[in-house]
Amino acid sequence: MEQLFAPWRMSFIEKHDDSKGCVLCQILSEVDSAKEPQILKVGKHAYVVMNKFPYSNGHLMVVPKRHEGDWLNLNSEELLELNQLTQESIRVLKSVFQPQGFNIGVNLGRAAGAGIEQHVHQHIVPRWVGDINFMPLLAEVKVISEHLQTTYHRIKQAWKN
Repeated sequence: MEQLFAPWRMSFIEKHDDSKGCVLCQILSEVDSAKEPQILKVGKHAYVVMNKFPYSNGHLMVVPKRHEGDWLNLNSEELLELNQLTQESIRVLKSVFQPQGFNIGVNLGRAAGAGIEQHVHQHIVPRWVGDINFMPLLAEVKVISEHLQTTYHRIKQAWKN
C-alpha cells in the first residue's frame, strides 16, 4: 500500500466535531475572525466559500446563509442569489485559472453523494482537458497542484478586481 502524507488534514480531524452544529453555518459565523480564510464573497442571502477538500484547484461552493437541508425550501431570493454568485464565481475562476470547462452541481441527500446533507450548497469545479482527475480511478489518489491558501489568495485578489 502506498502512503500519501497530508499533514494539513490533522487540523481538520482535530477540530471536526459534529456536535458543534453545521460546518457551513460555523464557517459563516467566523467570517470576520482571524481564523484561516475560506469565504470569498458574502451576499445578502448566500456566500461563496472554498472547498477545503477540492476535486480540483479553485473548487468553490455557493451556500445559502439560511440553514436549509432541502433545495425545495429555498425561497426565490436565495435561489436568485445562489445563481448570481455562481455566475460571478465562474467569471472569477476563468480570470484566475483559465479552465476549459466547469462542473456545476448540487448533491441532494446522502445517496447522491452529499457530504454535508443538512445544509444545501452548489459546487463549482473548474476543469481542463487532460486534467488529472483520472487519478482517483486508477491510483486511488487525488492530486491538487496548489496549496489551498495560495489558491484562496489568488481568487480573493481577482474578486477584488
